[in-house]
Amino acid sequence: MSTYRAAQIAALGSPFEIVEREVPRPGPGHVRIAVEACGVCHSDAAFVGALLPGVRFPLVAGHEAAGRIEELGEGAAQRGWQVGDRVAVGWFGGSCGHCPPCRQGDFVVCQNLKVPGWAYDGGYAEQMIAPADALARIPEALSSVEAAPMGCAGVTTYNGLRRSPARPGDLVAVLGLGGLGHLGVQFANAMGFETVAIARGGAKAELAERLGAHHYIDSTAGTPVADALQSLGGARVVLATAANSDAITATVEGLRPRGEVVVIGADATPLGIAPNQLLFSARVIRGHPSGTAQDVQDTLAFSVLKGIRPMVETVPLAQTGEAYDRMMAGAARFRMVVTTG
Repeated sequence: MSTYRAAQIAALGSPFEIVEREVPRPGPGHVRIAVEACGVCHSDAAFVGALLPGVRFPLVAGHEAAGRIEELGEGAAQRGWQVGDRVAVGWFGGSCGHCPPCRQGDFVVCQNLKVPGWAYDGGYAEQMIAPADALARIPEALSSVEAAPMGCAGVTTYNGLRRSPARPGDLVAVLGLGGLGHLGVQFANAMGFETVAIARGGAKAELAERLGAHHYIDSTAGTPVADALQSLGGARVVLATAANSDAITATVEGLRPRGEVVVIGADATPLGIAPNQLLFSARVIRGHPSGTAQDVQDTLAFSVLKGIRPMVETVPLAQTGEAYDRMMAGAARFRMVVTTG
């Protein structure tokens, strides 16, 4: 019997443990992937902590997986996949194909979205089974460690910007310089935006410049963030990567008329925004959810074209728990990636 290792949580409140499991066979329309790397995303806390409905234990989390196809289920070859193909699976782990959003072609807001680690075992393992519609091709120019974080952090920031109303030359601010924000700044610069990085403390100014920011706003410096943005002409878009409702709220008055805050940082605390802040200047607050497998593939291709890479710390599978704890403590610089090699 062939086996593989997985980092699982046996029950709510239990630590990560490495277990041996029997290698599964992919069903129709699915593939089995030999996982080489998996990013550690803060959203995994919703599964580890059973904060969402339908979470089941034992649980194998991880929705930023990259590796190679090892086995095809029935019908997967007809969808263009072959054994040996390098693939990534992100937050978008497949759609149902029959709910109203799917029937309208809006697969990323599928009412039955299959997120790895929630709908099925994720990438904190040496093997995983995934639906063929969840797969994105990895360009040869990217390693699996580089590609893995693009399945969630990368595609969410890239897609959030390219689907925003900003156009080259517009002032675009990225709130936060963490796992999402450090990629958002790189994408904003590469898309031709006048890029502003907003973070806490003056020490991050040099990093922001290195990532491609034209301006840096220290949110602790005393000048309100909104005033600092208005002194630059007002932001067309604020990409809110920081999971902090107060910080997001503080950017709204920094928008120019018809400006937009694109919220991708998850916080359960309500935003403190008055209707008049939106009405008189026709401002917009919009949530943006990740992207489909094709969007992930687009993100990877754009990253190669523009030389954009995530900044990562790697740990072996056996240290998944330590990587998760480091991410939760905000100590990662800037994306933890679990490797199986």
